[in-house]
Amino acid sequence: MKRRREIEKVSEIRSIIEELSMEQGVIAKSGVDDHNNAAHISIKPFLSFCNLVIQILDKIGPTMAVMRQDMHQNIQRLEKLQESDPSLYSNVVEILKKEATEGSARKVASCSRAFVWLTRSLDFTLALLQSLLKDVGVNMEQAVEEAYNISLKPWHGWISSAACKVGLKLVPDNKTFVRILMTKDEDHDTLKEEMQTLVSLLTPLLGDIHSILASSI
Repeated sequence: MKRRREIEKVSEIRSIIEELSMEQGVIAKSGVDDHNNAAHISIKPFLSFCNLVIQILDKIGPTMAVMRQDMHQNIQRLEKLQESDPSLYSNVVEILKKEATEGSARKVASCSRAFVWLTRSLDFTLALLQSLLKDVGVNMEQAVEEAYNISLKPWHGWISSAACKVGLKLVPDNKTFVRILMTKDEDHDTLKEEMQTLVSLLTPLLGDIHSILASSI
C-alpha cells in the first residue's frame, strides 16, 4: 500500500479514504448494538489509519508536536499488545472489555486509555476538516484552536495546553496549508471533494467508536 501511494503520488487524505473504504466493514463490523455484542474494531487497520492521520497532522507543523507524539506512543502501546498474541488481541473491543473486567482500563498505561486518546485525536482531525469545509478561507490558527478546544483541551493538563497554545503561533496560513495538502495533479475542488468524502467516512466511524467506549469502559 505504502509503495503504491509513493508511486502514484496520492495525497494523505486520499490514502486515508482508501484505507477507510477498504476496511469499513472491519473497523466497525456489523455496527454497534445495545449490548455491544456485534461491535468489532480490527486493531491493525485501525492503527494503520491512525498512522496516516499523523501524516496530515505533520502538515500543520510544530503546533501538533504534542498530539503527534501522544498518538505515536499510543499506537505503539496497542501494537505491542497485539504483537504479543495476534490471535488473542486482534479486536480492540475485546481488549477494552478485558481491561474493564480486570479493573485496569483507567490506568495510565492501559491500552484502553491509549485507544481513548487516539479517538480524541481523531475527533480533533474531524473537527478541523469540518471547519475547513465550512469556510475555505478560515483562519488556520483559529480553526486549529477551535478544533483543539472541542476535542482535546478538556482532557489536557496545563502543561500540554500551554504547549499547544504556544504552537498555535506556528500554524501555517490557510493557503499554505491547502497547498501542502494537495498533490501536483490536484486542484482546490478535488481537495475539497476528498475532504468531504473523508468527513463522511470519519463521522459515522467515530460515532460508533464513541458508542463502543461508552459501553466498554
